[in-house]
Amino acid sequence: MLNYEEIFKKRSYLFKRAINNRLFLQIKRLWHSQYRWVKIIFYFIISLFLIFILLDFIFPLSLNINYSPIVQDSKGITLHSFLTRDHKWRLPLEDKETTSLLCAAFIEKEDHWFKFHPGINFFAVIRAINQNIKHQKRKSGASTITMQVARMIEPKTRTYPNKLIEIFRALQLEWHLSKRQIMQLYVNLVPYGGNIEGVKSASVFYFDQEIEALSPAQIATLVVIPNNPEHLRLGVDNHRIINERNIWLKKFAKVGIISDSQLADALNEPLEAKRHFAPNKVPHLSVELRKRYPDKTILKSYINQNIQDQIENISFDFIKGVKHLGVTNAAVIVIKNSDRSVVGYSGSVDFNDSFAQGQVDGIQAIRSPGSTLKPFLYAMAVDKGIVTPKTIMSDVPVDYAGYRPENYDEKFHGMVSMENALALSLNVPAVTLLSEVGIKEFATTLGNSGFNWISKNQQNIGLSLILGGCGVKLEELASLYSAFPNHGIYQKVRLIRDDQKEIPQSPIFSDGAAFMISDILTKLKRPDLPQHVENSMHLPRIAWKTGTSYGRRDAWAIGYNSNYTIGVWLGNFEGKGVPELNGADFATPLLFRLFNTIDYTNGKEWLTMPKSVDFRLVCSSSGQVPNNNCKDRVIDYFIPGVSSSIICEHLKTVFTDLAGKISYCRYCVPINGAVKNEYPNLPPEIISFYNQEHIPYKMIPEHNSLCTKIGKNNGPIITSPSTNTTYLMHDSQQQLLLTCSVENGVSYVYWYVNNKVIRKARPDEKIFFTPPMGEVKISCSDDKERNSNIYIHVNKEK
Repeated sequence: MLNYEEIFKKRSYLFKRAINNRLFLQIKRLWHSQYRWVKIIFYFIISLFLIFILLDFIFPLSLNINYSPIVQDSKGITLHSFLTRDHKWRLPLEDKETTSLLCAAFIEKEDHWFKFHPGINFFAVIRAINQNIKHQKRKSGASTITMQVARMIEPKTRTYPNKLIEIFRALQLEWHLSKRQIMQLYVNLVPYGGNIEGVKSASVFYFDQEIEALSPAQIATLVVIPNNPEHLRLGVDNHRIINERNIWLKKFAKVGIISDSQLADALNEPLEAKRHFAPNKVPHLSVELRKRYPDKTILKSYINQNIQDQIENISFDFIKGVKHLGVTNAAVIVIKNSDRSVVGYSGSVDFNDSFAQGQVDGIQAIRSPGSTLKPFLYAMAVDKGIVTPKTIMSDVPVDYAGYRPENYDEKFHGMVSMENALALSLNVPAVTLLSEVGIKEFATTLGNSGFNWISKNQQNIGLSLILGGCGVKLEELASLYSAFPNHGIYQKVRLIRDDQKEIPQSPIFSDGAAFMISDILTKLKRPDLPQHVENSMHLPRIAWKTGTSYGRRDAWAIGYNSNYTIGVWLGNFEGKGVPELNGADFATPLLFRLFNTIDYTNGKEWLTMPKSVDFRLVCSSSGQVPNNNCKDRVIDYFIPGVSSSIICEHLKTVFTDLAGKISYCRYCVPINGAVKNEYPNLPPEIISFYNQEHIPYKMIPEHNSLCTKIGKNNGPIITSPSTNTTYLMHDSQQQLLLTCSVENGVSYVYWYVNNKVIRKARPDEKIFFTPPMGEVKISCSDDKERNSNIYIHVNKEK
């Protein structure tokens, strides 16, 4: 342990020894001598210091300087700037941007003793007072750099009382800030004429360069102007500026700030300075960043200027080629998948095109997404074990309480695999799948993934959600699509580099589901491949999905590979539809051009199967685990322990007579004269569709009429009218349609209204009837005595 008593004794000894040295002894003798003025000066200085401390507390220094907000690219180059509240261009220069040459030049010209004085150069003050009295006018100034900063922070007319305030503020600056910080304030506030203040502003507006790129001659130019900005105007008084610049260049070389060779080059360098426009690149992103981060002055984006220029030029040229068709605008966002940073952002093809409403930000505009949400629904269904790529789904007319979705081509395809349903972007299978997954669960997932409109309107969303019956932003869509190349993990996109908020990550589907959906979306045999593009020289290796909103107002294409996710929207901001507009022929070609330009060299196979996925053989007729009767088998992806393992039942064994005219159940099958036959075990809606479209299929013969024990399961399904629905009738003669779906083997059905039979009909026959007012019971019975009932309400329209 430490012996603190010994330590204290040792320190006391050392202290006494220091007191007894010669210097302290001399001070001690002087203090106790007859020179009272020493004490007076000492007490005077202490008093001044205490007064300063008191005044500093009463009148604190305020450094709320209003800088021009700027947006920088990924390399720190200024892309866009905004005026300050007092309408000045005062671009902030960061400490790391301030070069040693710039500081040395300003100190040499303005304040030799800047690094040593406390804010006031008393020798310079005495000299200035002497010269001004001698010449009876202001002949010489004594302002230090610190005093100039104080004057620029609080501009006042030049009077002696204001000079005292300036001195006090200078002392405060020195008391509270370091010399480096004071110099930083100085270079940010020095005037350059008009409404331009600060070295960075002058560098950008007159030389169109960042500070780091300035030559010694250009730096010398910026150093000589602030003392007389009204008479040394860049672009106007260049000849006068050159003379002043060269004088100081020689002085800088004399004291060693620049070398002789630099001096020779600088003296011969012409002054090519003129007033440039304010930086105004990426205007849509800049405005959006100002909205999101109103308190930030320097907004450091991830924008890659090369990528930004490419997407702007390609989008502009593409719209120019389709504008004659009535499509006037496009929006593009490019996300770097590794960190979800936005490296390209184009809200419209021309910000200044008022005719096409170019100032609208298409990336933040809320639009109908068309079919672009389908991949996420299928991914969720994969994780729930509902489907795998080879699972067979029904694409036939359906009715969900009056909602009857149709496909884009207005055709139905019967039985299709899940991968074809997604690749063909069929609507009915997607609606059916959403009904099975659950609207609330799907909408909640989207809401938690940044879809604000869906989150706010979740209570009013229905099955049309999956077909574009909602509002989304291009940023939201592209952000969610970037989860696919990131193994199903969602993370909100990053817009600025110095955002202190930690952006959370959340898995929205498994890596296995992400792989299966991506594998489907990379296939080229699909209708949203642009016409004739398969003959092009280079197709990008990407997964992509298109969408077209109702009324052909919006065309979408979102694509991704291992490096980037790119979202594309085309349309008109006023919401005008275009008959020819669709995602395949408009948005996809633009998407392909962007990928071929931005990531042309990426030819590697980026899609690899994760360990959570395996292969298995399934029945081609159902996509389920095959039984002994399944002859045609195909390879399918599946997730062990998650994907359904139901055994296939696409065939049904039925006993019939030898002629195949009568079918028997297990209760009525005869001992002799019956044979086994295999019949397709089709869902009722498929049978109804086949009958309506006259598609042949192997029908089960009519059941034995002498049988008294028929199963009561799988009765008719009434598809029209919709159950629990209110119908408004124009007049008493208006009729409603009766339709149903039945299983294989049903030959006819009976229709009842309020328990009264109205018609015997074929299962595929359409029956019309005039309903009574009020509550109506509708019943349908098949030839196997199986029955279904629904209830509707009929009211007269007022």
